[in-house]
Amino acid sequence: MSQHRSLKGSGKIVPKRNVLKRFERINLLKERGEWKEGDRGLGLRKTKPAE
Repeated sequence: MSQHRSLKGSGKIVPKRNVLKRFERINLLKERGEWKEGDRGLGLRKTKPAE
């Protein structure tokens, strides 16, 4: 059974996400210099997505 074309998402429009996954938050903290090797991945501080 196929999916109706109105239900398929267009690949060009991507909504802005408010919530980052843990690995994305760690990568962002590494870019900002706020992450040290050996730090724990649990209990991370809140981060706003890079714009």
